[in-house]
Amino acid sequence: MGNKAGLSNPGVVVSVRGSVVDIRFEAHLPPIYSLLHAQEGKIAIEVLAQLDAHSVRGIALTPTQGLARGIAVEDTGGPLKAPVGKGILSRMFDVFGNAIDREGEVSNVAWRTVHRAPPPLARRSTKSEIFETGIKVIDVLMPLERGGKAGLFGGAGVGKTVLLTEMIHNMIGHQEGVSIFCGIGERCREGEELYREMKEAGVLPNMVMIFGQMNEPPGSRFRVGHAALTMAEYFRDDEHRDVLLLIDNIFRFIQAGSEVSGLMGQMPSRLGYQPTMGTEFSGLEERIANTDTGAITSILAVYVPADDFTDPAAVHTFSHLSASIVLSRKRASEGLYPAIDPLQSSSKMTTPGIVGDRHYRLAQEIRRTLAQYAQLKDVIAMLGLEQLSPEDRNVVARARRLERFLTQPFFTTEQFTGLQGKLVGIKDALSGCERILSDEFNDYPESALYMIGAIDEAKDKAQPS
Repeated sequence: MGNKAGLSNPGVVVSVRGSVVDIRFEAHLPPIYSLLHAQEGKIAIEVLAQLDAHSVRGIALTPTQGLARGIAVEDTGGPLKAPVGKGILSRMFDVFGNAIDREGEVSNVAWRTVHRAPPPLARRSTKSEIFETGIKVIDVLMPLERGGKAGLFGGAGVGKTVLLTEMIHNMIGHQEGVSIFCGIGERCREGEELYREMKEAGVLPNMVMIFGQMNEPPGSRFRVGHAALTMAEYFRDDEHRDVLLLIDNIFRFIQAGSEVSGLMGQMPSRLGYQPTMGTEFSGLEERIANTDTGAITSILAVYVPADDFTDPAAVHTFSHLSASIVLSRKRASEGLYPAIDPLQSSSKMTTPGIVGDRHYRLAQEIRRTLAQYAQLKDVIAMLGLEQLSPEDRNVVARARRLERFLTQPFFTTEQFTGLQGKLVGIKDALSGCERILSDEFNDYPESALYMIGAIDEAKDKAQPS
């Protein structure tokens, strides 16, 4: 595990309540975050509170089956550690840094604590650059920032994981850096599928995966994000490489923190969340930063409970992000994939100073057209399209064509849809939107613009009516 026992400091289990373990030490008290081992390292416990001069309370990072009062506990002399180094590339790990891909032991690695301070402001870079994804709707309306944090918000089953997988596929292809995928509370099916897909795509040599699965104790799920960030910081600070950090799902981190807090006996705050949620979340998020040596760009999938964006978990996450991509169940039901709601999604990068005047004006015009169409939908539902003025009818026609043009076939869904995936450059995406807004495609059926890449594919797909 890399956490070798330090000075001998034996303790004894006093009580076990689920994942919460109280331990008594006679010699000296281990500091907060110390890692303790019981039953020859089979059970790992992290110290979260010092109760008195001789007792600590910890949370188990492994199942506590077989643990009983009176069992001996060994202080490892340090906190939980994660492996770092070139040897971790193309491998899959658990929260302790054990390889779980059946490829043997990891060699050529060092071990670092998972509890690290964020980089100081003096070392941070203040440059703003666009991070191109090859997905039309994101690059045009809510561009991501290099070294920024983007969130994919949505309820269950609207396509967060699919969008995340597509971004990995598109970015690793034309990106020199390293990708780290962190699965917090992932289903084992998703982890296995992702590993297989990345291996088949040939992108595994520049990728690291770390998982804290759904069936693991809350302590383990709560720390897996910190372990992933320790790996990312190594590539940024020591190797001076850009890192793409993908976390699926950050809500499970908050949920694990809530479980740990409840087990430790803290009084919950609003809607049952832990009172320290803001601090815990900031401790993780502030470590994701641009420095003078490299950048960690992160994309977080955020599950929104019951599609309620006023939930404290969603509200706390919004405040840390440079781009928010909101997935809508309504658009998914209409078959408009990726099911991104362009009016609810936003990015701080859409300013003339960063994306340029033409891109900014186009993005504003697209939003305006789609917003007008959203307002007219009620009128259309009650009175029909014929009752609209000719000007409004033009707006509806443009908006419907834009909606269809902003759909895109994904590489990761080829096996399900039978449509070949498309990667669209930002210039082609902007040019397509501009031509639709100037009514160039009024004679083409809307279906010609659905699920295509660049706009010229519409001409091959259908002749003007």
